[in-house]
Amino acid sequence: MTNVDRFVIVVGFDGSKQSHAALEWAIEECQFRDAELRIVTVWDKAPMSWYPALLETAAGEIVAEESPQQQAEQISAAAAQAADAVNVVTRTVQNDSAASAILAAAQEADLVVIGARGHGGFAGLHIGSVSSQVANHCPCPVLVVRPKAAAQAR
Repeated sequence: MTNVDRFVIVVGFDGSKQSHAALEWAIEECQFRDAELRIVTVWDKAPMSWYPALLETAAGEIVAEESPQQQAEQISAAAAQAADAVNVVTRTVQNDSAASAILAAAQEADLVVIGARGHGGFAGLHIGSVSSQVANHCPCPVLVVRPKAAAQAR
């Protein structure tokens, strides 16, 4: 990094509670460093593997469930809106693993911030598979944001 290059922070964001905590930490750090925040959101459903479910609303209307791509784009947009006080670049990645997408974005980053766990199925683990892969293979420093002790006890 040269003196003119802006510090770049990459944050993996999947909408989970812990990714929100990682995003909050990354936003504060971006404000402190006048850094650029790059938000990475991934979805990996093949086009023919998802069929919309029809849902009935409380008003009795029938609507189609949003596609994984629409959900990922909404999650990414919500993260960007939360980070409106800093310079934000969002990236919604299709058909890739979350770890691969974050590691690819990390090639141009000075720091990666991720939550300890996302939406994975093994809630008892202290660190999820994506966080573990990123921490073990990232070319730059990684900060894994864990929940506060009081939140863990609940």
